[in-house]
Parts: sequence; structure tokens; C-alpha cells
Amino acid sequence: MAPMLRFEQGVRTHVGAVRKINEDSHLARPEDGLWAVADGMGGHIKGQWASSTIVRALSEATLGGTFEEAAMSVIAALEEANGEICQAAWEAGGAIGSTVAVLLIRSGRCAVLWAGDSRVYRCRDRALEPLTTDHSQVEQMVASGLLDRAEADNHPMAHVLSRAVGVRETLALDRIDGEVEAGDIFLLCSDGLSRMVHAPEIQRLLIDKPPRAVAAQLVDMALDRGAPDNVTVAVVGCDATTLLESD
Repeated sequence: MAPMLRFEQGVRTHVGAVRKINEDSHLARPEDGLWAVADGMGGHIKGQWASSTIVRALSEATLGGTFEEAAMSVIAALEEANGEICQAAWEAGGAIGSTVAVLLIRSGRCAVLWAGDSRVYRCRDRALEPLTTDHSQVEQMVASGLLDRAEADNHPMAHVLSRAVGVRETLALDRIDGEVEAGDIFLLCSDGLSRMVHAPEIQRLLIDKPPRAVAAQLVDMALDRGAPDNVTVAVVGCDATTLLESD
């Protein structure tokens, strides 16, 4: 038996203190248990178009059936967006792409899918855990022992991605699945937040405040610290209502 979950969410995006155009896009379909954050690249309008293409494909995805069928629909939508962005980049003769981080929750289970350095965290029993690992050259250097974590956080190449949507014909996604417990809180964000607000600060807010207040305060914190990039945050709180058999 898995708890039927009621979602409380807070979603906020901001262009930041330096950029002129917000290249981030986000999706919230709480009625279907689906959320996403995408951070476009390729320069101004192209980046904005790339991230919005991903969100549009996810917004149109049909999520009926079982948990796994819904997850496959999410993957198919991302692959569709990848093809559309790749075609546009080929026609433009330049790089266009976007990160993406997706959270799907259904029947007490969750799937997290991502490409790039947009992140998903989970706060459970007052402890914050990153569910994603950045697809970046610097993260690869950390994994191979060439850099430690402190050096990585301030490395000048930290923004260089090893994966994204739209940069290759075949989309490379990572995916993890897990169980969802009543009281879990998930955070999706673009790197405009994670580079400005550290995990212990995020954890304190998630423990103490409701999702809407957390989303607003996190974005405000990034802005107070100069916010050189766009900032997007989606906070999803999971509360149990009645019991439902898991599929």
C-alpha cells in the first residue's frame, strides 16, 4: 500500500540581476505529479526557445497508465524536444541546447530524469540529499579525483556541460527511481540558484517553511547575492491523504 499524496508547491523564476532575458523555463503539473526545470543555452532568444521547447513537449505528454508508462512518456517527450532542438541548431549553424531536470511522482514512487546541471534535491526526515549529479566537465574531474569539492565549486570551467538536451542526435539522460514518503520535500532548480545558495541554507528553509515561502526566499537570496544568472526554483511538498494500492 502506498500513500495517496497531496502536493503543495511553490514555483518561482527570475531573470536575475545581470541577464536581460530569462532563458529558464519550468513546468508544474501537480495534478499529474510532474515538474521540470530547464535552463537554455545558445545565447538569449535561442536559449529561451530551447528551454521552452522542452517544457512545451512535457506539457503535452500524455501521462496515463502505470508509473513506468508515465515515465516512458516523459522520456519520449524529452527525445522529441531533443530532435527539434538539434534540427534548429543544424539549421542555424550553431550550438543550441538546454539542461533539464524532471520529477515524476505517482502511487508512492518517483522518477528523476536529468541532463546537464539543473538539479533535484530531496529533504526527508530533516536531511537534504542531492538526487542528481551535474553533467559537467568539472564534476567529471571530481569523480576521477583530479579536483576536490572545494576546488570544483569555484572552478572557472564549472559551467561547461558534458550533457544537455539538443546537443546530440541521441539524448543521454540519467534516471533514478525511488519511493516517496509522506513528508518528503523535493526541490528542482537551475544552476542560477545552486551556485548562489548552498545546500545547508536550502535545508534550513525546507525544514522550516512551506513550499511557496521557500521558493520565494531562495530566489530572493540569490538576488541579494548578485544573481549573475537566471534563477528558477520549484519546491514540492508531499503530504499523505488516504491509502491507495500501488501499481
